[in-house]
Amino acid sequence: MQTSTAVKKPFSAWFQDIMPSGTGALFTIQIFSTIGFSVLYSTLILYATKGLKIEDTFATSLTGSFIALNYFLHLLGGYIGGRYLSYRSLFAVGMFAQIIGCLFISYPSVDALTWGLAFFLGGTGLNVTCINCMVMQLFEPEDKRREAAFLWNYSGMNLGFFLGFSISGYFHNQQAYQTLFLLSAIGNIIALLLVAFNWKILKDRDTTLMDKANDSKIKLRWMGISMVLALIFANRIALLHSNFSNQLMMLIAVCMFILITTLAFRQHHTLARNKMVAYVILAISSIIFWTLYQLAPMGLNLFIERNVDRHFLGILIAPQWIQNINTIVIIIGGPLLSIVFARLRERGMNINIPLQFSLALCLIGIAYVILPLGIQFADPNGYTAFSWVFVSYLLQSIGELFISPIGYAMVGQLAPIKLRGLMMGIWMMITGIAAIFSDYFSKLALGTTGLADPLSTNASYSQTFNFLGWSSIIAAIILLALTSFVSKLTKERADKQMDMQDQLNKLEPKPVTELR
Repeated sequence: MQTSTAVKKPFSAWFQDIMPSGTGALFTIQIFSTIGFSVLYSTLILYATKGLKIEDTFATSLTGSFIALNYFLHLLGGYIGGRYLSYRSLFAVGMFAQIIGCLFISYPSVDALTWGLAFFLGGTGLNVTCINCMVMQLFEPEDKRREAAFLWNYSGMNLGFFLGFSISGYFHNQQAYQTLFLLSAIGNIIALLLVAFNWKILKDRDTTLMDKANDSKIKLRWMGISMVLALIFANRIALLHSNFSNQLMMLIAVCMFILITTLAFRQHHTLARNKMVAYVILAISSIIFWTLYQLAPMGLNLFIERNVDRHFLGILIAPQWIQNINTIVIIIGGPLLSIVFARLRERGMNINIPLQFSLALCLIGIAYVILPLGIQFADPNGYTAFSWVFVSYLLQSIGELFISPIGYAMVGQLAPIKLRGLMMGIWMMITGIAAIFSDYFSKLALGTTGLADPLSTNASYSQTFNFLGWSSIIAAIILLALTSFVSKLTKERADKQMDMQDQLNKLEPKPVTELR
C-alpha cells in the first residue's frame, strides 16, 4: 500500500499566500479599538442632552468639536508616527490614553466629560492613522492586494462599530451611561493587549525613525510621548472654546491644502504631479460627502431621537441601533465589493476612482432628499415613519462603500512614498473639516425656536436636509463630468518605459522650508 507524502498546508500559511503576515492581527485589533469611539460617536450628544442635561446648542458644539478634532488630529498622527514613535508604539500609547478617557467620562459631570474627551482624543485622534499606515506598509507600492486589505480592515472597523452601537443603544434605553463607558474601556484594554501580543509582526518598515541611531531614537521617543501629553491639555482647551478651535482648524486645513498643492506642482516628474493634483480634486469633492455623513451623530441623531416614530414590533429602537444599518451594509458590502472589483478586473473592466466618488455623492444626496418627503407624510403629531430613515441610512451606507475604504487605498496609489504619512493624515483630516460644517448645519436644522417637539422643528429639518441633499447631487454631476479628466491624471502614459510607481518611490519631496 502506497503512503501519500502530501502534507496539508496549515491555514496560517494559506492565508499568508493571500495576504501578508500581520493583516489578520490588524483586522482583529481594529475591531476592539473601534468600540470605544463608536460608543462616543453615537451616544455623546444623547448623553450630554439627556444624561447631563446640557443645552442643545452647547451639546451640538461639544459633539461637533469632538468629531472634528478626532479626524483633524489624524494629520498629527501621520506626523508623529514613524518620526518620533513607531506606528505600533504610538498606537499603544493612544490606547492607554483612551482607557483613561473612558474612566473619566464614566463619572457624571461636565468637567469630567471634557477631561475624558480630551484624553480619549489623545488616543483616537492619533491611532487611526497609525493602523492605516501599519496596513499600508505591509504591501509593496505596486501590490494590488492593498485595496482588498483596506476593504477587509474597514469591515473590521465597522464590526467594532456594530458592537459599540449595539451596546450603546441598550444602555441608552436603560440610561446606564456609567456602565456603558466602563465597558468601552474594556474594549480598549483588549486592543492594547492584542498589540502587545503581535508586537514583532507590527514593526515599522521604511520610516524616518528607523534610520536614526539608537541614542537619537530614545530622545525622539520621549519627544513623541511629550507631544501626546501636551495634546491632551490642548484638546480640553479646544473643547471648551469650540468656536475658536473650529476656526483654527479651518485655517490649518486651508494651509495644508495649499501645502499639498504646492508640493504637487513642485514635483519634478509629470506623473507624480498629475497624481497629486488628482488627489486634491478628489479630496475637495469628498468634503461634501463627509459633511452630510457627519450629521449622523449630531443633528440627524437628535432628529431620530425626537422627530421619528422609533417603535417597531412593540420595541423602542434606540438611535444607536439605527446606525447599525450602516455597519451591517459595510461589514457585508466591504468584502463583497472587493470580490466584485477583482472579478471586473479579470474581465478587463475597471470602475475608476472618480466614478466611484460620483456615485457616493449621488447616493448620499438622494439619502437626504428623501427625508423631507418623509416629513411631509409625518403623522398628526409630527413624527416621521421609521421606514424613511431606514432607506436614508441604507443609501448613505452604500455611498460610503464607494468613497471611504477606496479613499484609503487611493492614497497608497497616488502618494509618493515619502509623502504617504502626510497625505494619509490630510485625507483623514478631511472628515474633521466636514464635521465643522456638520456642526453648523446641525444647529441650522435645530431651528431658532428653542423647542424640541416635532411640529416646531420639522420645517427647519426639512429645509436643511433638502439643501444638503441637492447640493451633493449637483456636486456628483460636476465630478461625473470631470471623470475623464481626473482619470487621465492618475494613469501612466503608454510611452513610459519605467514602471510609474517605481518612479514615484524615487522622488524626494522638497523640504517645507524651501516653500517659503
